[in-house]
Amino acid sequence: MAPKVLVSDKLSETAVQIFRDNGIEVDFLPTLGKEKDKLLELIHNYDGLAIRSATKATEKLLERATNLKVIGRAGIGVDNVDIAAASKKGVIVMNTPYGNMITTAEHAIAMMFACARQIPEASASTHAGKWEKSKFMGVELTGKTLGVIGAGNIGGIVCDRAVGLKMKVIAYDPFLSDERAAKLNVTKVELDELLKRADFITLHVPFTEKTANILSRENLAKTKKGVRIINCARGGLVDEEALADMLKSGHVAGAAFDVFAKEPATENPLFGLPNVVCTPHLGASTTEAQENVALQVAQQMSAYLNTGAVENALNMPSVTAEEAKVMGPWLKLAEHLGAFIGQMTDEPIKAINILYDGKVSSMNLDALGCSAIAGVMKASNPDVNLVSAPIQAAERGIGISRTTQAKSGVFDSFIKLTVVTDNRERSIAGTVFSDGKPRFIQIKGITIDAEIGEHMLYTTNEDVPGIIGTLGQTMGENGVNIANFTLGRSEPGKDAIALLYVDGPVDPSVIAKLKATGLFRNVSPLAFNVA
Repeated sequence: MAPKVLVSDKLSETAVQIFRDNGIEVDFLPTLGKEKDKLLELIHNYDGLAIRSATKATEKLLERATNLKVIGRAGIGVDNVDIAAASKKGVIVMNTPYGNMITTAEHAIAMMFACARQIPEASASTHAGKWEKSKFMGVELTGKTLGVIGAGNIGGIVCDRAVGLKMKVIAYDPFLSDERAAKLNVTKVELDELLKRADFITLHVPFTEKTANILSRENLAKTKKGVRIINCARGGLVDEEALADMLKSGHVAGAAFDVFAKEPATENPLFGLPNVVCTPHLGASTTEAQENVALQVAQQMSAYLNTGAVENALNMPSVTAEEAKVMGPWLKLAEHLGAFIGQMTDEPIKAINILYDGKVSSMNLDALGCSAIAGVMKASNPDVNLVSAPIQAAERGIGISRTTQAKSGVFDSFIKLTVVTDNRERSIAGTVFSDGKPRFIQIKGITIDAEIGEHMLYTTNEDVPGIIGTLGQTMGENGVNIANFTLGRSEPGKDAIALLYVDGPVDPSVIAKLKATGLFRNVSPLAFNVA
């Protein structure tokens, strides 16, 4: 029987035809995504679900989707898909992360022009029969300094376009290498310097714990008087109330926003201000982009349903069914090794080196490498997946190397991951024991045997008495329960490490108290996806 796909949002007829051309039965019901009850009633009939943003693939829907094998999202954002629930159901979630990059970058440039020349206000005034030529005095972009926060895929395109406009471009991105910056013809700076120097600031980062309110009231106060701010990335990156206050005071000369902290945005502190341009999340809204992502998702889903090939999956490695039986724990280990180092590294990465020792060296190293790289890069971009991670690493000028060797130690097999920056090398090794659980076996050259928990606390210190007591007392006094802990040291009196297993995220105030004791060189909370 031919696979059957439901298209419940508006995809182009060309995309629908791709399914048919690949021998897949397709029902094109572009308004069904808004009819939740009807969708729940029908979803069990389908092997694939092709959507945009109107359809909500909730846990409830997935419970009814007894035959569903793949969800394809035409676009990059998957906020409308419960990925965790899909993973538990064995449903692959795919997106199309590169179909709308140019469109979104162009919209940011367009918004910058609109803000600089007050185009929307001038247009409205002229339509009203007024001729207020002297009222709308703008500024040129040529020669101005553009500060780009986030120089990844979309931010890199914005940098390229801005250089073409003869702007001076500076960029803040902890993962931007010197080589990548030189290729983009931009100057790499720290955030405070960008805030101080930029005439225009444009944001191109995902929304994470680290980037939430990256333009806070405090940081906005550091900006150059007369700055103009553009956000076509994600809502929540800017303190909108603080920005509104600074627009009213004149410290900020203008702003152009396509995204907002709460969407749909029917009210917002920025609305109604005369020096603000607002659009309703149009970054990806061009004919070309919408067609591109629709065609891509149809092709990807068709390939999976017909051949099992996986592309741009957010919750599954690109491996065959036979490989997955053996490689599953090793793929998870590679991700954990990357996640550990990614969470510990806050400076540009020059190289990622992966050593495969023993039997693991004969497995699908491409998939293992992608899993490790994705683990590293998810610390700065949670949207990265196994397919896009190597591409993003290459674009950032990060060198990737791998080495294989025969069994060389007490373990039948292990993976060692080393990340190189300008200032240091950081290494971690792990293996999979006979119980199928990944374990850390070496950190900083120190031998340990540590299972991997969802929430952990990592500390380094000189091997002196009182460390365990201080950790226990501080945690206990602040209501943090230690489920278990693992210790290791290089030799008596030298470097020592500890891994604490805790029941939940550790509050920053507790971290600060541990650091204030002066006993610890490093105290870092860690989180791992152990599902």
